Amino acid sequence: MKLFKNAQVYAPSPLGRKDVLIGGTKIIGIEDSIELDSNNLIETIDASDLILTPGFVDSLVHITGGGGEGGYATRTPEMHVNDAIKGGVTTLVGVLGTDAQTRSLENLLAKAYALEAQGLSVFCYTGSYHYPMVTITQSIKHDIMLIDKFIGVGEVAIADHRSSQLSVHELARLTSEARVAGMLAGKAGIVSIHVGDEPAKLTLLNQVIAESDIPIAQYYPTHINRSEALFKAGVEFAKRGGVIDFTTSTTAQIIAQGEIPAAKALALALNANVPISQLTMSSDGNASLPVFDSKGKLVNLQVGAVSSLHLAMVDAVKLHKVPLELALAAVTQSPATILNLHHKGVIAKGVDADINLLHAESLNIHSVYAKGKHALAAGEVLFSTPF
Repeated sequence: MKLFKNAQVYAPSPLGRKDVLIGGTKIIGIEDSIELDSNNLIETIDASDLILTPGFVDSLVHITGGGGEGGYATRTPEMHVNDAIKGGVTTLVGVLGTDAQTRSLENLLAKAYALEAQGLSVFCYTGSYHYPMVTITQSIKHDIMLIDKFIGVGEVAIADHRSSQLSVHELARLTSEARVAGMLAGKAGIVSIHVGDEPAKLTLLNQVIAESDIPIAQYYPTHINRSEALFKAGVEFAKRGGVIDFTTSTTAQIIAQGEIPAAKALALALNANVPISQLTMSSDGNASLPVFDSKGKLVNLQVGAVSSLHLAMVDAVKLHKVPLELALAAVTQSPATILNLHHKGVIAKGVDADINLLHAESLNIHSVYAKGKHALAAGEVLFSTPF
């Protein structure tokens, strides 16, 4: 057992000074003071100068790499487990992107199981940018129902020159498959939507919602901070009950072309009275960050970083005056709730012991605990990995 003494706890809502006790992989006690008769089996951690938060939940990571829009030499590398741990990410969702030919779902699952063996909690989406969807079994429904890691489908691309130019009927059909499979399997059945920079923005989603019985919250559109116009469309989408996600990985060139930094987008959405339960940030880690010219030709490409999630959370607090509990919720409780991962993203009795300790002033990461195991101390990853 591990006992965190006198920590300033954000669950992510502020609980004040508390002692937090974990046993094995679970949180088993949160009290003003916990005193145990024997210390023989207990490691006590003095957290009096630290903030204790849930481990971060990153809802979109290209764990097997991505990219390739500039040819084979531009395929981005796989994510290393250390990248997540150093960024305070203890739970993540792995996805395919543009390339579902040389990046397979089988490889995605194998990588997910490897990261899980190395200490993280990892889930996946079946499918990819394109329609018809790639699957492992004979359908989206079978993948979600019969393969434990699959919790939804995505990223399905819309408003993007790289997409399959889906029709309303096609998107409605694949969404209904994911939704029903999720209901039957007790999973989110969410449809992750990659929104590109074409003028259509969220038009296709709005048409499906208007013309079908599919609830708006079945969709989880990301990259909503890509432009001011898309951000405004996203805020309207959220005010109708939808959830929206802001991407934290970016470059100076992309921002110069009109992208709103995720931390600023979060602040603006909150100021527009969008509830934090409908707002998240994700890293898009290890994805390509391409810049195309007006003819769709690739002119620059860099790689997304999982560490950007923590940095954006800090920027939201430090630069944009977002209350810490709300900035934390955007990378913990909100994505966990949207993805139906109720054992993640909060500090509460009975949930997984995924814990970050942050320095109170800087909000830099002091320590990370993943499912009760000490994963990071003084900037050094404590898990042993073969490569």
